[in-house]
Amino acid sequence: MTPTEIVLQSPSVKTPEAFTNAKAAVDRLCELYETATSFLCREFTEALAKGPSGGRVRAFYPELRITTTSFAKIDSRLSFGHVAEPGVYATTITRPDLFRNYLEQQITLLIENHNVAVVVGASDTPIPVHFAVANDETITVPQDGAADFTLRDVFDVPDLSTTNDDIVNGVAETPEGCAKPLAPFTAQRVDYSLARLSHYTATAPEHFQNHVLFTNYQFYVAEFEAYARKMLADPKSGYISFVSTGNVEIFDAETEIPAVDKQPQMPTYHLTRKDGSGITLVNIGVGPSNAKTATDHIAVLRPHAWLMVGHCAGLRNSQSLGDFVLAHAYLREDHVLDDDLPVWVPIPALAEVQIALERAVANVTKLDDYDLKRVMRTGTVATIDNRNWELREHAGPVQRLSQSRAVALDMESATIAANGYRFRVPYGTLLCVSDKPLHGELKLPGMASDFYKTQVARHLMIGIRAMESLREMPLERLHSRKLRSFDETAFL
Repeated sequence: MTPTEIVLQSPSVKTPEAFTNAKAAVDRLCELYETATSFLCREFTEALAKGPSGGRVRAFYPELRITTTSFAKIDSRLSFGHVAEPGVYATTITRPDLFRNYLEQQITLLIENHNVAVVVGASDTPIPVHFAVANDETITVPQDGAADFTLRDVFDVPDLSTTNDDIVNGVAETPEGCAKPLAPFTAQRVDYSLARLSHYTATAPEHFQNHVLFTNYQFYVAEFEAYARKMLADPKSGYISFVSTGNVEIFDAETEIPAVDKQPQMPTYHLTRKDGSGITLVNIGVGPSNAKTATDHIAVLRPHAWLMVGHCAGLRNSQSLGDFVLAHAYLREDHVLDDDLPVWVPIPALAEVQIALERAVANVTKLDDYDLKRVMRTGTVATIDNRNWELREHAGPVQRLSQSRAVALDMESATIAANGYRFRVPYGTLLCVSDKPLHGELKLPGMASDFYKTQVARHLMIGIRAMESLREMPLERLHSRKLRSFDETAFL
């Protein structure tokens, strides 16, 4: 062996195989992934204990591939489940155990719509050791320089040059002779977000449900837990557990949840159902940066819908504290998504979500039709990146708000909606007016306490009712074609 030759240690894997059954295809993906990650965990543990055995240790993500030579004859109402034109399409896969239901659904549609088999085998993309050991709590990757050997000389490490949003942003270029993307995210991008989710929310990705509520106040958490306990006490509710930060899971309404010493940056709670169709509540805190961070990572879980149910500044004198605002348009001055989604891109309201929210308001308030206008206004929501915008010179901002016909202002809604649009996740916004700074009603401590006591429970219940309504809608109807671009991936 010459000095330049490198010994490569890899697990033996089965040759690629074609499948016409989605369940069998996912079983093979699970087998390949388990073989690869178990090998890396074992080799990494031994390297930490005894030092490297020599050479480079490498295992590869599983790959799913389809080849079609004809255009598919598909139901034109369906926005996903088919490729745009004949060719070869592929995607790397991670955590097939976590994504089993999603993968089986997407693969089934591919096989049915194109009448061809899918091919499962090992890809040529290495699995970074950090991601391979992430699911083994007994293994910790030491920081650079802490081990007795240079980690990247032996194992593959995360490579941010290949972990990006080029596919969903529509700027990915497929080199000549290579397969086109089959899914919106690569395995590395998914693994990166799964790790970030655990860090920011202090709950495991396995607990996230298909319907996600975002809020910007901790007050909603107590109400969400109270509702969860009520549901756990009702055997007919369909909900089976409540998960709090630190992955504390309770199955009984009377079980106490121990207090945590340190709250995560984005405290997250899950009211779960067996099929994942429950509700997750994320307190993203204040600001568009947090809103982008949360949605950037939750998007890889392919939720069925997400809604913002937070507080806002009412901009019209006719509004009262506690009124609701149903966003049907967004004025984007948050700036955090300008490089990914230009501000000239319109963010459309989604009829399915708008109807669910309006019906939920009517259900909870017991008002309907024209009377609903007493407590709810539909209009443009402005999202900005300066919490103290009221302290600046007013002529410019107020003129823009007036010209846009904005009825409310906050710091998160447009970001969440824009990222929903970008990631093809149905989105919506229902805000609650907590102050009216243009009319002298500022959010002061005394006013806030009375307002929170009377409005939080009702507002949260509207969000829950809307999600429960969307849950009853078939996925192919909920996922609107207006979120799909000209050249889309087959996978949702």
